[in-house]
Amino acid sequence: MTHNLGIEIRHLRYFVAAAEHGSFRKAADVIGVQESAISRRIRDLEDRLGASLFHRHSGGVHLTVAGRRFLQRARQIIRNLGEGAKIVNAVGRVKDGHLRIGIFSSLSSGFLQELLKSFHEQHEGVEFQVLDGNPAEHVAAIRQFRLDVAFLTGTHEWPQCEVDHLWNERVFVVLPDSHPLAGKDEVSWHEIVHEKFIVMDSAPGQEIHDYLVKHVGSLGHHPRIESQFVGRDSLLTMVGLGTGLTVTSEATTATQIPGICYRPIIGEVLPFSAVWSPKNDNPALRRFISIAKVQSKRQAVMPMNRPDPPPSGDGPLQSRDQFQ
Repeated sequence: MTHNLGIEIRHLRYFVAAAEHGSFRKAADVIGVQESAISRRIRDLEDRLGASLFHRHSGGVHLTVAGRRFLQRARQIIRNLGEGAKIVNAVGRVKDGHLRIGIFSSLSSGFLQELLKSFHEQHEGVEFQVLDGNPAEHVAAIRQFRLDVAFLTGTHEWPQCEVDHLWNERVFVVLPDSHPLAGKDEVSWHEIVHEKFIVMDSAPGQEIHDYLVKHVGSLGHHPRIESQFVGRDSLLTMVGLGTGLTVTSEATTATQIPGICYRPIIGEVLPFSAVWSPKNDNPALRRFISIAKVQSKRQAVMPMNRPDPPPSGDGPLQSRDQFQ
């Protein structure tokens, strides 16, 4: 109703102030405007409402019957506007909210763990939901706004999505402690082409399967790969039991499982990228991506924290390669 009458919020603020102080002059002093401005706006308000709100007298003003009734409504409108502004301000400043994150890497260590920790420290009110999945599932969820952001291997361009390469991780083969290669600092593809490999049936099992086929196949061999219906930790335990080797990214190597060891594969570096929808207006996402980019730039100037560049020779992983 107030919108149709052309009533502005300042009309209501001046009216409430005058009612509370019983004087246009005192209301003007409190608000910090001229008394004439208070008088003019209240007269304008009365004209728009078609009713007198105050009785004027030499000592000040007091409310009419219509004024008393309108005062309650005016206070309610001002209060509701204030509460609404606080909500918008809190969301805009990421004081609270929700962030849905798809991952394709371990959270045991590395860039992603540091990013989540840093964001949580700065925005404790934002709740996280972290989901495992394969790239196609994550990207579909991003396009449908069921996920805010996903961290995937490679630098592949996804239609309708923003993609930003943020960090790299070395690729490791996981061996039993008793394996002959466990005594080496690093291994080559040639040394493991005849080994049996095991992968998870769930993500990222299929992607690792395809990765092994590609790299072992490039050396003229067909890899022996067996899928296991287990989670990541159980798969690593099975490696320790001697059922086969597997490969993983650097972040996973912080996971300590009895009976296994991790050895980097010579020249294998895996890029990781953030993927999100440019149409997603979640303020928490905007802030999260901003912090991720800052962290990426900070690590880029700290070579001690980055993987060694791929040496020439034994099948280096190209920058666009990925577990998919």
